[in-house]
Amino acid sequence: MRGLRDRVFVVAGGGSGIGAATAQRLAEEGARVVIGDYSAGNAGQVAAQLEAAGARALGLRFDMVNEDSVRALMAAAVEHFGGLDGVHVNAADVAILQSDTDAETLPMEVFDRTMAVNLRGHLLCTRHALPELLKRGGGSLVYTSSASAFMGEPQRLAYAISKNGLHGIVRHVATRWGKQGVRANAVAPGLVMTEPARAMLTAEQREAVLGISRSTRLGEPRDIAAAVAFLMSDDGEWINGQVMSVDGGVTMR
Repeated sequence: MRGLRDRVFVVAGGGSGIGAATAQRLAEEGARVVIGDYSAGNAGQVAAQLEAAGARALGLRFDMVNEDSVRALMAAAVEHFGGLDGVHVNAADVAILQSDTDAETLPMEVFDRTMAVNLRGHLLCTRHALPELLKRGGGSLVYTSSASAFMGEPQRLAYAISKNGLHGIVRHVATRWGKQGVRANAVAPGLVMTEPARAMLTAEQREAVLGISRSTRLGEPRDIAAAVAFLMSDDGEWINGQVMSVDGGVTMR
């Protein structure tokens, strides 16, 4: 893809799954990558694997809901690699999804935690990335949304609310800073076979999801990484304020 080589990207939530695959894809395209993750070990491991393959990478622990931590992650990219060209905001509290129920029974502490990570944290990443992107004459913000934002599931209410709210951030940033060269988009994955998904889902559940798709297989982290890399690249420079579904055709809009 055009325009990724030697550029500097942060993957916020890059220690595993979709984030790790995105960091790898960006590195394969010649980018320099900073991996932030709540697990310092995971972030360091991904960075070490990229460097062993010849890339330039840095792994750091960060906490999505702590503003000082988010600020430090963006600053590290500038200090280590000289600037910032884009951010993939991918961090989430996956464990709390197990307690995300419906409007009648949803624990408010689960709702509050989901909003803290999926909205407040994404806003913080946006806020502290923007000044650095503007110094470079623009750049790209790509957020991980979800097909859940469109599907009206009987469970995971807080998650769906947060992802719909995230679309508001996307459109706001594109409108407010698009003329200054900033692009903001989101990818909305369907079921992606990350390690937690492989561990939790039965064969019957996988077949059920595959049955409502228009694809021959379920998603893999590399599928989402490819979409993110495209939106980060110069090949995607005329795409702004959009939510791109990457879900095997489960949602058709």
